[in-house]
This record gives sequence, C-alpha cells and structure tokens, in this order.
Amino acid sequence: MDKEKIAELISKLTDKNNKIGCGAMEQLQAISAESDEVCCYLPEFFQLLTNKNSYVRNRALLLIAANACHDTDGIIDKNLTAYLSHITDPKPITARQCIGGLREIAAHKPNLRSQIRTALQQADISHYADSMRPLVAKDIGNLLTALE
Repeated sequence: MDKEKIAELISKLTDKNNKIGCGAMEQLQAISAESDEVCCYLPEFFQLLTNKNSYVRNRALLLIAANACHDTDGIIDKNLTAYLSHITDPKPITARQCIGGLREIAAHKPNLRSQIRTALQQADISHYADSMRPLVAKDIGNLLTALE
C-alpha cells in the first residue's frame, strides 16, 4: 500500500465518528500483520496516546502493539514509559487494551519484559470502580503469569 493511503488512514484515527476511526485502525492492523509499512508511523501513534479521547488512545495502543514485531529501530523501547502509563489510564477499558497490547510487545521484545513486569506489579488500580477493578486486576495477573 502506498504511503499516501497509510497516512490517510492514520489521519482518520482521530475522526469523531468512531466507525471511521475504528475502520482505519482495523485496516492499519491488517497492513501491520502483513508488512512493516505502518511501523515508521510509531512516533505518531505514541503522540496519539496523549489524546483526550480514550477511543483514540485505544487505537494507538493497539497499533503500537501490532507493530512491535517490525520495530527494529527501538521506537517502542524508547517510548515504553508512555505506553506503560496507560496500565492505569483513567478509563479502565483503555487500561485493559494497554495490558493486552503489552502481551504482544513482550512476545516480540523480550528485552522489555522486566520493565513491563515491574510496571504491572506497581500499578495502582484502586481508582477504578468496583465493577472494573477485578477485570483489570485479572488482566494484570494473567500477563504477569505469562511473563514468568
């Protein structure tokens, strides 16, 4: 796929219409599964992690994880702290997306496992509602077990 089309999809990640934003993310994930064409946009995905909209942050987290296998320049390594901060994102769904993405990152970047493990162990999830806290805690526990 040409860079222009990929750049267009990336611009749609912040669309107010969630259907458009999710559709763009899904297309970018599919491209990432096939090639490294999207990997050069990792810095843009890390910028999206600061977006006020949790849906946009979710998309960025998923796309960063989807490109961990292609990241030969260590962009994820250099920006891991920004990613890890979303383990305790204000939105529990975003925290769960982050934790799920960390599984993929750890699989492709074993050198980051120790840092990931420490962040998971230190995560304070007490601010989540009683309905979501157990789910986030279970996600953290499952990933810590997988990292053993």
